[in-house]
Amino acid sequence: MTPKNLDRFAAISRPPRPLLIVLSGFSGAGKDTLLERLRNSGLPFYFSVSATTRAPRPGEKEGYDYHFVSKEKFQEMINTRQLLEWASVYGNFYGRPKEPIRQALEQGKDVIVRIDVQGAAAYKKLLPQAVLVFLGTVSLEELEKRLRKRRTESAAELELRLKTAAEEMDQLDIFDYVIINRENEIEKMVADVKAIIAAEKCRVAQRKIVL
Repeated sequence: MTPKNLDRFAAISRPPRPLLIVLSGFSGAGKDTLLERLRNSGLPFYFSVSATTRAPRPGEKEGYDYHFVSKEKFQEMINTRQLLEWASVYGNFYGRPKEPIRQALEQGKDVIVRIDVQGAAAYKKLLPQAVLVFLGTVSLEELEKRLRKRRTESAAELELRLKTAAEEMDQLDIFDYVIINRENEIEKMVADVKAIIAAEKCRVAQRKIVL
């Protein structure tokens, strides 16, 4: 057996590299529901939590939904390059702390990042080895039905979300996988995510995340 073959046997016998999974998709497609099920799945994921300068909403928990920080603290995080990425949205700042992600990857944990489609496009450029997963619905009509059912948007907000969803379809090609959230199939969505992770772990050329 040649040294080259021995090296290959050594390579394929190593534990698979941890993944950075970017979960994105339509507003109202079920990302939060999917994340909650994954949190309760018992798998050793690290769920990346963003920092924000906005005030907590009722029911939100520090360190679970967001890290709530002052604008001064957030600016310090920008200045000291503690954030993987950040943005200003409606007068508040949102950003992703880099160090917890690095630590999780070093520990061999798969990292899940939930972000909007615009943010996913930024991750594609920033970390091209990330696994991008798009969560969608079977149609815009189905999405409108779900948004109306949850009754959290005004008529104008609903119209904007549907317009944004139509525009987001133009970004579909940046994603590696798409999962369709059909009614009453949440467990299938969870199974689909697990299947994607299993397939990625079996790749000959493993993805390598470098922060």
